[in-house]
Amino acid sequence: MNYFSSDFKLGILGGGQLGKMLLFDTRKFDIQTYVLDPSDEAPCKIACDQFFNGDLMDFETVYNFGKKVDVLTFEIELVNLEALVKLEEEGLKVFPSPKTLKLIQNKGIQKDFYIQHAIPTANYKRFDNLKSLIVDILDSKTKLPFVWKCTEFGYDGNGVKVIRHISDLDNLANVECIAEEMVPFKNELAVIVCRNPSGEIKTYPVVEMEFHPEANQVEYVICPARIDDKVAEKARAIALNVSEKFNHVGLLAVEMFQTEDDEILVNEVAPRPHNSGHYSIEASYTSQFENHLRAILDLPLGNTDSKVAGIMVNLVGAEGFSGNVVYENIEKILGWNGVTPHIYGKKQTRPFRKMGHVTIVNEDINEARRIAEEVKNTIRVIS
Repeated sequence: MNYFSSDFKLGILGGGQLGKMLLFDTRKFDIQTYVLDPSDEAPCKIACDQFFNGDLMDFETVYNFGKKVDVLTFEIELVNLEALVKLEEEGLKVFPSPKTLKLIQNKGIQKDFYIQHAIPTANYKRFDNLKSLIVDILDSKTKLPFVWKCTEFGYDGNGVKVIRHISDLDNLANVECIAEEMVPFKNELAVIVCRNPSGEIKTYPVVEMEFHPEANQVEYVICPARIDDKVAEKARAIALNVSEKFNHVGLLAVEMFQTEDDEILVNEVAPRPHNSGHYSIEASYTSQFENHLRAILDLPLGNTDSKVAGIMVNLVGAEGFSGNVVYENIEKILGWNGVTPHIYGKKQTRPFRKMGHVTIVNEDINEARRIAEEVKNTIRVIS
């Protein structure tokens, strides 16, 4: 199929920042794009050929959108699965496949999948609702502390909480959830795997993630991870195994823990471009977004190696500010070598909302990390 400068139409479910960054590469290749998002102010709106406003969880809306395009992908997992199944049955190419999405969309099903396929992961228990979990704790069957996760609709640290005391469960939603054993770990790592329908598969280097202690959000992504080569090889091998078992097409971001004794445990996965791969726009030969596009169109995959060390700093809404966004002091970093800001186009800020990121590239990873800290301390996302 001729994708370039033709009548071919790529559909994207979700119009957030991931879609906006994907659209940079569709514009580079002159590929027509249709985007569906519930917000009329979605970041993708300025960069796609046609924008449609609609509910991603509504069957008819997603199904009718899919009938307009030649290939359908998504930048968010919270989409109507039944509509994707029907579209695929009718011959539409949907990547990643709804069969893959069904195994990932619910974190309880995702965890069960790891156990069924002998993929190392932290111990856990599933509960139909919060009340069932509380009963289990009171009966001394579930021990504190543990990590509580709602199985659906979690994002950017929402839907995850460390439970040290039973009172920490107060005000949590009475929804299906898992209680996951807390793992003593050295590092949180991630590997992005890209795979096309022909079976070509590549992994990006292992990255190290530093999290905000309160928001449970990634603050820094460091590539390459500052870990032993043998640990990195093990992480990439496990990520490849996870990809093979899910039989995914496109990108699969595999988040992992490196334990104190250098074992690798899979935390969770995302079947799409991911925050842990944003550094690749500046630091890699081929960005994660271009490779997602290449993969779903069954084109040869690009080189996933890094040209230079890269660190990404997330720009999130400052605490105490909600309203029309202002990026305070951003002009100061524009004169710094190797520093590139990406503004997502969200008009309204609120505490810990992802509003952009900054990539720092440098031959010296330690110098890049120092500059990243300076960037973090210079820019404030306020209102």
